[in-house]
Amino acid sequence: MGVAGDVRALDGVERCELAMGTPANLEALAALGAEAKASPGDVVIAVQVGDEHAAAEALDAAERGLQADEGAPHAPGAGETPPRSLSAAARRLNGANVALVSVPGAYAALVAHQALSRGLHVFLFSDHVDVADEVALKRRGVQRDRLVMGPECGTAMLGGVGLGFANVVRRGPVGIVAAAGTGAQEAACLLDAAGVGVSHIVGVGGRDLSREIGGVMFRAGMQLLAGDDETDALLLVSKPPDREVVRGLAGELPADKRVVAAFVGGDGAAAPFEVHPTLEAGVCALAGAPPPRVAELEQAVDRARGRSAGRAVLGLFSGGTLAREAASILGPGHRVLDLGAEEYTRGRPHPMVDLGTRVRMLDDAAGDDAIGCVLLDVVLGHGAHPDPASELAEPIARLAGSKTVIARVCGTRADPQDADRQTAALRDAGALVAPSNAAAARLAARAVAGSAA
Repeated sequence: MGVAGDVRALDGVERCELAMGTPANLEALAALGAEAKASPGDVVIAVQVGDEHAAAEALDAAERGLQADEGAPHAPGAGETPPRSLSAAARRLNGANVALVSVPGAYAALVAHQALSRGLHVFLFSDHVDVADEVALKRRGVQRDRLVMGPECGTAMLGGVGLGFANVVRRGPVGIVAAAGTGAQEAACLLDAAGVGVSHIVGVGGRDLSREIGGVMFRAGMQLLAGDDETDALLLVSKPPDREVVRGLAGELPADKRVVAAFVGGDGAAAPFEVHPTLEAGVCALAGAPPPRVAELEQAVDRARGRSAGRAVLGLFSGGTLAREAASILGPGHRVLDLGAEEYTRGRPHPMVDLGTRVRMLDDAAGDDAIGCVLLDVVLGHGAHPDPASELAEPIARLAGSKTVIARVCGTRADPQDADRQTAALRDAGALVAPSNAAAARLAARAVAGSAA
């Protein structure tokens, strides 16, 4: 991911994509106009340049970057050859009890089954896994008393150890079960800001509360946290789930622990527990905290209404749950994009890592008179871009002269990127930084409401 970004920054390079030569990746590259013959074990380097000299420079840079990565030390020992199979890794890491699977979707179910056969819990980051395979994996996980977190599970935290995209939050009494990766991150960060810590985050993948999957792993996660001595309350996080599946969770409610749900954009009908329509509201209810103060931000929005009122909001999100929450607050007439969706990530890393697509869209928005406000999330934590504000500051500064820019930094001071430092950089660039994603969306709605005076 970093190698492709470095090559794209070279003069004369219009585009660069690096991918393993799997059928899915070759198909995605072909859709971008790059034809290649390769096997799944090959690395494909595709560049679009202005001339042959730039092509040679780009390919040389890519090869140097890949060679540097190969020479870098790998855990558990410097200079040690990394294992090439799940079995080899399990033998080397004696006592390991979780397998993190991130392979092309066509192979993901097989590897996950191998992990279950070895008695491991599974964190399944891979996407493009068939529903039937997901059902089979999760039912087998339940039979073996093992978690199958995923597919498309972006975030989990077990015993204080983050998996996937994970923020550094204080330990505490709230256990989170989430069918929404960035939803789990936002909830954990809001709890941290309220002075309440997190015991565990059990991610289950975005489809678990659908009728097809039936909440198999959501129930298992609730059972796990109900029996956990460190967990005093449960926070359930999801996009709008299937109502019948939610009703079926009644049997998993612990008698001695409070259960609150944040189903973004949902109405809570048929739920056997307390449901809130935003992550902010769910966290505030559980933590007994008031909503974050935004009076000064509202005043700043009102001062800029001459350039935003009566126009549309453009939302540029790296988190699908955060995009869904914003869209539910804004209502119709606005354009809210989940840049982590397949149409934007074909042949490219996730937008939490690669900001190129968003930077281009910010620049394009500057020339669109129909847009009065641009709304975006900046998600921090392990696995995310090491310094997103450094790349976003310039396009935001160019945009802030003609549009209202509102951002939500989803992170903590303890994150590697430091939420305070990221917030300061975005403010210096001209963005208004809100204390929650829901607050950011409400401010954006306020910015474009009515008509300019």
